[in-house]
Amino acid sequence: MKKKNKILIAIIVVILGIIVLAQSAYIIKESEQVVVTQFGKPVGDPITEPGLQFKTPFVQKANFFDKRYLEWDGDPNQIPTKNKKFIFVDTYARWQIVDPLQFYKRLTNERGAQSRLDDLLDGETRDIIASHSLKEAVRSTNRKATTAGKISELIDDSLANIKYGRAKLQEMVQESANEQTDDLGIKILDFRFKRINYVQEVRNRVFDRMKSERYRIADKFTSEGQGEASEINGKKERELNQIQSEAYKKAEKIKGKADARAANIYARAYNKSSRSRDLYDFQKSMETFERTFDTSTTIIMSTDSELYKYLQSKQ
Repeated sequence: MKKKNKILIAIIVVILGIIVLAQSAYIIKESEQVVVTQFGKPVGDPITEPGLQFKTPFVQKANFFDKRYLEWDGDPNQIPTKNKKFIFVDTYARWQIVDPLQFYKRLTNERGAQSRLDDLLDGETRDIIASHSLKEAVRSTNRKATTAGKISELIDDSLANIKYGRAKLQEMVQESANEQTDDLGIKILDFRFKRINYVQEVRNRVFDRMKSERYRIADKFTSEGQGEASEINGKKERELNQIQSEAYKKAEKIKGKADARAANIYARAYNKSSRSRDLYDFQKSMETFERTFDTSTTIIMSTDSELYKYLQSKQ
């Protein structure tokens, strides 16, 4: 019986030892940092190095905080710009716990930090946007027109000079917010306007304006294209007429040369001998008969006619 009691006591001691060890030992990862508290109050300096650590069991508590960059995603807010244009601004930021002890004292945990960042960053965003025009929030550089001629209203708006620009406004929000987080143990590493857009009513007017502008540009291109097409067609007609005229001129010239050569041949043949001339006259007369008369033609001819002499000839 006594032996069983000793074994039971030993088991209980071992279990208690395991529980005490589990309550006193803890492991810190590379991405973690710890603030040890005793009855809710911080004890000692924060532990930022990874490894195995110990604390007083049941009395002290290890509060773990992330050492990595953390994300803050703001809610889209409707904000008026300096020129009274209402826009939706969606933002995001990256932040880090740089002083875990001060962080625990002021914010307790990441949920408290996110809530505080909501107030800080949303407020600073509203102040910065409200004190600058829309073009400062959407553009970062000045632009120059690359097209000649009249510039449309939409393009003219995008060419207006800016003093600060989107990147500078983001820096202003980040710097102003960091000035208010010095005693919170956190630092805002990056801040950006994720999206900027008009409210629905203004957006519809902008879309109508853009469509009207595009239609005007399309009509301009259409009229310019029709003018160029007319000019091309006119040039084509002039060139075609010129080519046809030159071709007709060359054809008539060639034909004239051929007729002259044929007449020359006929003349030489005619002048060669009297018999040749008679043959030539006879041949030409026969060609005339063939082209002029048919079986239904009736003709009255003088006896002095050149054609008549071949009709009365016995040869």
